Amino acid sequence: MALLESIAFALFALVTVGSSLGVVLVRDVWHSALMLGVALLSVAVHYVMLQAEFIAAMQILVYVGGVLVLITFAVMLTETDSQPDEVAT
Repeated sequence: MALLESIAFALFALVTVGSSLGVVLVRDVWHSALMLGVALLSVAVHYVMLQAEFIAAMQILVYVGGVLVLITFAVMLTETDSQPDEVAT
């Protein structure tokens, strides 16, 4: 059983590190916010593996549910059009 736990830990550690690097390296803000959501969810999985289910639930509710939604709305509200509007003459 310890082997399966080690494999699961290694898998989610790679997901956490990979998505965290994606947050920093991706040029699109929307994709960066989605990568942040993946990173925060994988941290919640680490809490579950440590048998801290309450902290995992708070991680999902507060960070994924609150902070990520706030970032998503900020990105949607501040995103500019890539093409300028044409002036009708």
